[in-house]
Amino acid sequence: MKFIHRLGYYLGGFAIGLIILMFFLGGKKASCDYGPNARTVKNISSKPLAYSDSAQNFIEKNKLDSTIVKDLIRYGDVDFSKSQTNLDSCNIYHISNIFKDLEMQLIVKNCESRSKILSMSYVNE
Repeated sequence: MKFIHRLGYYLGGFAIGLIILMFFLGGKKASCDYGPNARTVKNISSKPLAYSDSAQNFIEKNKLDSTIVKDLIRYGDVDFSKSQTNLDSCNIYHISNIFKDLEMQLIVKNCESRSKILSMSYVNE
């Protein structure tokens, strides 16, 4: 069999496989969160979120809403060197992100059933 025929069969099978894969995974929210940052942020985002008094005051003072705060967590970078990840019940993570050209620092307490934002602040202030 000539190379061009083998290539045609290969590409035809590959295309059929992609179509079948898109059919099975089309309606699902499949994600590939393999890095430690992505796993941590996904774990925090999947739980109900509570706010401490200082975080609530910061949100009200800067006129932020809950979707902005959730996006700051979801798209933020976890600084594992500042975080306390070896605690028994709840780990504390330092998440940094940029909002309106200002760098923000969030300190989040991540427990098994819920997450709580302990503090929020601008780094440059």
